[in-house]
Amino acid sequence: MELHERTALDLHQMLQRREMSPVELAEHYLARIERLNPQVGALTTVTPEAALERAAHVERDVPTARPLWGMPIADKDLLRRAGVPSRFGSRAFTDFIPDDSDELVRDVDAAGAVSLGKSSTPEFGLPSYTEGLAGPPARNPWDLSLGAGGSSGGAAAAVAAGMLPFAPGSDGGGSIRIPAAACGLVGVKPSRGRVPSGSGLGGLAGLGVAGPIARTVADAALLLDGLVAPLGYPAAHRFAVRAPGGDGPFLAAAVRGEGRFQLGVMTDSPWDEAYEIAIDADARAALDRAVAEFDAMGHGVEQLAPSPEPGYAPAFRTIWQSGAATIPVDGDDEELLEPLTRWLLERGRQVPARELAEALGWLAGFEERVIRRFSSFDAVLTPALALTPRPVGWYDPEDGERNFAQQVQFTPFTSFVNVSGLPAITVPVTETADGVPMGVQLIGRPGGEAALLALGAQLERRVRRWQRHPPIW
Repeated sequence: MELHERTALDLHQMLQRREMSPVELAEHYLARIERLNPQVGALTTVTPEAALERAAHVERDVPTARPLWGMPIADKDLLRRAGVPSRFGSRAFTDFIPDDSDELVRDVDAAGAVSLGKSSTPEFGLPSYTEGLAGPPARNPWDLSLGAGGSSGGAAAAVAAGMLPFAPGSDGGGSIRIPAAACGLVGVKPSRGRVPSGSGLGGLAGLGVAGPIARTVADAALLLDGLVAPLGYPAAHRFAVRAPGGDGPFLAAAVRGEGRFQLGVMTDSPWDEAYEIAIDADARAALDRAVAEFDAMGHGVEQLAPSPEPGYAPAFRTIWQSGAATIPVDGDDEELLEPLTRWLLERGRQVPARELAEALGWLAGFEERVIRRFSSFDAVLTPALALTPRPVGWYDPEDGERNFAQQVQFTPFTSFVNVSGLPAITVPVTETADGVPMGVQLIGRPGGEAALLALGAQLERRVRRWQRHPPIW
């Protein structure tokens, strides 16, 4: 078995046993990247010399007890790493090389990881697909005519293609879970406040958090532990507000995969009043399979009655557009932005302060209603995506309104989880007739990552989808 065929947990254990070195592991994945990245478009920047130098430093100078010791990753190209081009998926930042690193980058370094480069992202991470004008699209390794999703599309494509064992991503409206589901992977959106350097607490409405993308639930838990506690537990949280429920290590919950839980099943979405939402037959089949498996394992399973939220679409659109208003591009440089980004920026900069304040207040009330609605369940099950992964070029690049509607129709079950601050996990379950994976999403209680990882592990053992590899392997 080649190294990239092994799980991240296997590789981590091999490193700990000194059966290989961080340099050898980095060299293996750099060779994979050199061969496959031109087809997949997963990495925008590859830094082989810096990666091998870093791997040697980790082997020589970093304590092996660090949770990600010697493990290869890539930084999402929304993050700054000192001395490495940081393009944010935009032609406006083609030549930008920062002098300092962002906090999340410093944390993965502290955890002992070895960055091989930057994973591709759409412009400023705004859309749920990774097909910008600044570089080639991130393609789905299961079918290169399909997109990898977004905005952590490059990270997901790299993991699915065996170019990385796992990868950190960020999720402000589904940007970890969407590409993970599209590429047949496990994606974890932690609770708001859980990951200290990617908590969501500094962003508008607290939407964006950092989390892992991996091939297995245990691999995702291993990376999550490294993000939550880079120096090991107890985690050094930096805010008074944090996710309840205690800390990890979360790997234990994923490896054991124990417990019986009460599950709700939800097929309505808060977008239903504003857009035509239809769940594709393949998405429905994945949900039905998951329900059947959980029922067979003895979990309680109950369908949730619909709960219309007609105020959700206008409130969320206001927040999404207002967030784009902070893009650091002005004047003539705005011509370098893509049409969707310009549309969002122009709309966002026209939002009155009163309208923004009202939207924030409405979404705070929505969060309370969602948590109350889910309170009798340990987790709530939904489709991961409403449609099968979309072909490259499917989204309208010019019409902002139509593009936004397409994104909502593809993935109506993700953004409300960010608004609610809840944790969620996507797990692959079935596949289409063409062999493209389809998955489900489990949404947990506040601070309920351990229960989600246990449920995900149980489902994974039943369907064993992680053992299959894309044709590109």
